[in-house]
Amino acid sequence: GKPAPAVPTPNVPRLPVAPPAQSGPQGPQGAPAPMPGLPQQVPDQPGTAASQAQANAPVSASARRLYDRSRAQLLQVRTLFNGSQASVGSGFVVSAEGHVITNYHVVSQHALEPERYRLQYQTPEGDGGDLELLDFDARRDLALLRIVGKSPAAARMTATPLVFRKAEQPLSKGERIYSMGNPHDVAFAVVEGTYNGLVERSFDPLIYYSGSINPGMSGGPVIDEDGEIVGINVSTMIFAQQMSFLVPAQYANALLQRSRQAAPMKGAAWPRLREQLMAYQEELSRNFLAQPWRTLTHPRYRFPIPQEQYMRCWGSGTPTDAQGLQMQRTQCRMEHALFINETLQTGYLGVTEEVYDGSKLGALRFSTVYSASFRNERLGAADKDRTAPYCKENFVQQSDGPPLRAVACLRAYRKLDGLVDLTVLVTNVDSATEGALGRFEARGVSFANATQLTRHYLQGFAWTR
Repeated sequence: GKPAPAVPTPNVPRLPVAPPAQSGPQGPQGAPAPMPGLPQQVPDQPGTAASQAQANAPVSASARRLYDRSRAQLLQVRTLFNGSQASVGSGFVVSAEGHVITNYHVVSQHALEPERYRLQYQTPEGDGGDLELLDFDARRDLALLRIVGKSPAAARMTATPLVFRKAEQPLSKGERIYSMGNPHDVAFAVVEGTYNGLVERSFDPLIYYSGSINPGMSGGPVIDEDGEIVGINVSTMIFAQQMSFLVPAQYANALLQRSRQAAPMKGAAWPRLREQLMAYQEELSRNFLAQPWRTLTHPRYRFPIPQEQYMRCWGSGTPTDAQGLQMQRTQCRMEHALFINETLQTGYLGVTEEVYDGSKLGALRFSTVYSASFRNERLGAADKDRTAPYCKENFVQQSDGPPLRAVACLRAYRKLDGLVDLTVLVTNVDSATEGALGRFEARGVSFANATQLTRHYLQGFAWTR
């Protein structure tokens, strides 16, 4: 039969925190492979054309000025396990009391397992110390830390903290902005790029930045020509050039104002994480349920295709294969997911519709192919984050639609009580040589919203009038 397509992963992944520096050419067993395309540097010989060109290369006066002005507030955020680096990211000082902004995914190991992981910082000059976690915003992938203790290094960083650009002074598309951080645990760096407005069709605002940010720069500041914070490094587009994404600075400022007087977090952050995810899924589900379905063009059926308000849809068709089968596929998916830990991202919706025409096969051969396509849909298995799927199957007959065979499956989150992953598989059973196979997915929703989303999806199947 036709194999079911793999569900597309979000095209905007979180920047992975950089692994610690490797001690040998291949690093320790299990260490991530180097990023594709990372060049191996070979020193030029004095007097060669290459070295002369490098010497004559123009240096951005603005980038140099802004980095020199801001470097005292930059720091590398290190997660330690048994005294050794488990991962590294970046951060920056935003108050005289030593508050530090970074990404949630940079400190997630410590947040979820504080008894095993601890946080430290290091400055561009090599000074360091401890950090404590005050609060986080998992939806925006932000965390608020504070420097522990007083030292000459801490005094230098907090003397002139970075400030946020005023919300009433928005950037214009094309303005130069500057990303800072410590890529791949190599050295602190500044990357000059361009502000290109907000990402279209995104549920939450995300800045599109034309500049190359790399693992290890996660959580670093992005500043304007005046040295004021406009965004925070967070993610990049896979297999693209200079397509990076930033959290708007207003959300980091809101986290600072909300929690600057907070006491350090004690114990694992699962209860607070659950509270934030429950609020997010409620808003996401409510917005999605309020949208009417679009539909594919078909002489017999209406199929539920979501609006592209905060989803992207791709369509494809296959020519008649050797057996005489034709198929048309539409896939829609939110491209932004919420980071929980290294193995789990959640908080998104997806829809896939496949339409089959087997009139040239005949009823028996079409039934064989069509049934195989339904059977090979993967539903996941138990893992450390979620249970195995629990499924219910039934035949559904609606007043305005064809008879359907439907399977609904839930996978519960082990440490986020009340949240589940929903998968709904649907196929029509009214025609001997025509069929439709639909798949709806909702990651990280409540049982009540899973029920409403299932009903909403099933009601999207109807006869064509």
